Amino acid sequence: MSIFFYTIFLWLYKTSIRIVSPWNPKAKLWLDGRKNIINRIKGLKLDQSDKIIWMHCASLGEFEQGRPVIERLKKLYPSAKIVLTFFSPSGYEIRKNYNLADHILYLAMDSKRNAKLFIEAIHPSLVIWVKYDYWFHYLHELKKRSIPTLLISAVFREGQPFFKWYGRLHRYMLDCFTHIFVQTEESKKLLSTIGISGNVSIGGDTRFDRVIEISKQFSPIALIEQFCDNKKVIVAGSTWEEDEEELDHYANTHPDIRFIIAPHEIDESRLKEVESLFHESIRYSELEKRMTVGSSQLLTDKSSVKYQTANVLIIDNIGMLSRLYKYATIAYVGGGFGDDGVHNVLEAAVYGKPVVFGPVIEKYFEAMDLADSGGGIVIDSALEAEAVFERLFNNEEEYRYSSEAASNYVSGKKGATEIVIRYIQENLLLTS
Repeated sequence: MSIFFYTIFLWLYKTSIRIVSPWNPKAKLWLDGRKNIINRIKGLKLDQSDKIIWMHCASLGEFEQGRPVIERLKKLYPSAKIVLTFFSPSGYEIRKNYNLADHILYLAMDSKRNAKLFIEAIHPSLVIWVKYDYWFHYLHELKKRSIPTLLISAVFREGQPFFKWYGRLHRYMLDCFTHIFVQTEESKKLLSTIGISGNVSIGGDTRFDRVIEISKQFSPIALIEQFCDNKKVIVAGSTWEEDEEELDHYANTHPDIRFIIAPHEIDESRLKEVESLFHESIRYSELEKRMTVGSSQLLTDKSSVKYQTANVLIIDNIGMLSRLYKYATIAYVGGGFGDDGVHNVLEAAVYGKPVVFGPVIEKYFEAMDLADSGGGIVIDSALEAEAVFERLFNNEEEYRYSSEAASNYVSGKKGATEIVIRYIQENLLLTS
């Protein structure tokens, strides 16, 4: 790809966002978030003498990968200022008030002017790019100014443009990084085939450190505990309609089992879709209304048939999922029946729960490795899901083996954050 075609791609991308924005809430947020972004950038009050760390994340998942690094750096360099940028609304809107960052912004659309303006405004001492989301003008400007730029938790696959005949521009963007930390040996070998090797090391995936930290900081959710009521529980997280259709029959025919469904998207139309599939369901917000003010005791309205009979709780909020898996007897992670693939299996595995998911996992080495370890179980249909649930519920030995395998897999992969931090310290990237 040449700069000419890259410029056309950027124009087409922004134009398509504008066209669909009246009907697509995410597209509207993407546009609205970038209104007056240049003035916001110009108005940033950053002292030239400050040590500025700029971290860029495509979305929420990448932020969670980068977060352990931010938190370690803030402890080591408390006077450093953190500038955090997002490309996607699903990251920015949820983490725009993250308290360890001094400035949180949408990344302005890639252009020579925007890149120069932004980098001059924040004058970063160190830049950390999380996993992917490569933008030519920003990376080129950073390289031109010799600003240390790290790519962390990166994964590469043969089908990506870097390894194609037309990937010259993409290969140049990789050459802009001072150092690249990849997750796997396979990624390192792939990069060596295009002449990138001297500045590449295997650093692992910082998500393992993040989920371990979340599990250590777990705090109970009284309402969830009361709903579970010491019964067998299946927590299904980040689900799409395809996932829910694999689960609804089992939930509807097993009223003695508690199901907690956390859809990946929680707009009203999606919530109604979920409700239509699960006959005896209630939303979390409905149960929450039954809580007495200032009390953790649930007001069990005996006249409420819905409350009395519901065995499915639909989570209609954001930010609770990582704690919900703690309550699971069995965890189900969604996305594995869609084109994009399975979501974060580590959030569930860290609690030592058997993790069930659909077959689209080829882009996610952690899901494949979890399955190989015995802590994850891949299913291809609703019938197979039901057979797996029955086996795990009724075979204590298999359940214990899968649970221990999940826990051991996650704990054995910790340490990626420290590898990045050690590199920063050894190379004096934040030392005057």
